Amino acid sequence: MINRKLTKQLVSFIGKFPVIGIVGPRQVGKTTLVKSILHIIEKETIYLDLESPEDFNKLLDAELFLKGFEDCTVVIDEVQRKPELFPILRSLVDRKRLSGRFILLGSASPDLIRDSSESLAGRIVYLELNPFDIIELRDNCTIEHLWLKGGFPNAVLEDNDDISIQWMQSFIKTYIERDLPLLGFKAPVQSTEKLWTMLAHTNGNLLNYSQISGSLGVSSNTVKSYIQFFEKSFLIRALPPFFLNTKKRLVKSPKLYFRDTGILHHMLRVFDLNDLFGHPGIGNSWESFVIQQIINCLPIGFDTHFYRTQDGSELDLVISKGIQIVAGVEIKYSNSPGLSRGNILAIETLKSQSNFIITPSSGDFPIKTNVQVCNLERFIHHYLPQLL
Repeated sequence: MINRKLTKQLVSFIGKFPVIGIVGPRQVGKTTLVKSILHIIEKETIYLDLESPEDFNKLLDAELFLKGFEDCTVVIDEVQRKPELFPILRSLVDRKRLSGRFILLGSASPDLIRDSSESLAGRIVYLELNPFDIIELRDNCTIEHLWLKGGFPNAVLEDNDDISIQWMQSFIKTYIERDLPLLGFKAPVQSTEKLWTMLAHTNGNLLNYSQISGSLGVSSNTVKSYIQFFEKSFLIRALPPFFLNTKKRLVKSPKLYFRDTGILHHMLRVFDLNDLFGHPGIGNSWESFVIQQIINCLPIGFDTHFYRTQDGSELDLVISKGIQIVAGVEIKYSNSPGLSRGNILAIETLKSQSNFIITPSSGDFPIKTNVQVCNLERFIHHYLPQLL
């Protein structure tokens, strides 16, 4: 059992909130996480999986069934399959408000699960479980392996490469053909497959909605709605630009990144390190991986953006807290990196006091005043904790 960073926070929340929601993509380990801590809950627990017809039928009259477990912790898995539960849970909680009454597991963001935020407002706290990151797998695999395979447990922990690849293929197929439609995604399967492939080739670049819409034969607004849906399903990240109070005109389109590089590589037909090292998109893949690893380690209250202006100023990542810039980050797939003129202009404009160039495996050294070169592992374990 590999310890998840979320475990301590989950245990704490069970003792403080009547309802805890754990969200994240399918197969990321939500059920395993919850089952690993049930033994420390000081009351009886009951587990219901709404993908099981038997458990689903138990909740046909949910209020009647759940009334019999007022003093228990009830875990409801794949709760997005029965969104009409949320008003009932609110009523039950209001009648007897005890901490740890319900733990809800869902494969979608709260606002994709209809009525959840409205019905349980003030009663629920949400935690997001991501695929494994380099902190959780520090003793289990190399960074290169995690980057190639992504962080889904069945992909990254499988010793047999063929089985890992087959699992990812099945996972993507199921997501496209079953899971997204169940969440309310309306596009035809063929269009979804085409869009995913297009987005994989867009990874690390500015989103061009018009270009994508022309290829799909739908409107730009439809493409925007599709991409927003994928964001809320924890598949991609549309990283917004950073706006500073300046007269310079900033690029307004977000940059698109796949949150899991295992999915990205499969869509690009990259199956081993030789494929990856020879792929023209390796730099953008590395950028995607680094950004996700950093975001995984940021506590609540920190924001992430990219920075780019029409005069060529740019940084891959700006970490901020409120109006304060915490750090500027440039991501290079090189162990002998340098700063471009655009990087220097961005650092001067933003007046960031802590700036980093993150590489795969370079040494740790200053390249300029307030600019440190380091590898990803060094940044995550040493520099980032000092910044937070």
